[in-house]
Amino acid sequence: MRTLRLRQTRWLSRMGRIVTHVTIVNALDPAHEISCEALVDTGAWGLMLPRAWKERLGAFQMTRTVEMVAADQRVVSGEVCGPVTIQIEGWEPVSSEVTFVDMELEGGRYRPLLGYTVLEQAGLAADPVGGRLLKIPHMDLRAASGSTG
Repeated sequence: MRTLRLRQTRWLSRMGRIVTHVTIVNALDPAHEISCEALVDTGAWGLMLPRAWKERLGAFQMTRTVEMVAADQRVVSGEVCGPVTIQIEGWEPVSSEVTFVDMELEGGRYRPLLGYTVLEQAGLAADPVGGRLLKIPHMDLRAASGSTG
């Protein structure tokens, strides 16, 4: 019996990992903003930032506490705050909210997560093979209307 051995190429070793620059601005107090690198995580709900950064964005009009299940099945508490303007590098800004959660440092840095709801608001999709974000040419309203065809 023969075994096929595959060579691992450079792009394959980073396939599925997309990191992008994001700027978050307090919509009611534009003097307060944060710019950071965020890991695109289509399994995450919205934009998740470390709780340690919350004061940098100033006071918010709206805050609420939510319970979330983490990837490791832990239930964690988050504080959803808004409104904010989120600018994903190279794309149009969107109005949204941000969730602050307790995060651990990874290599001396926090790793914010950019989740699917913000991507959908911005009209973007993750291309894990190409390691990039792609513009969705048009919004698909069929699911919202209940139409299947």
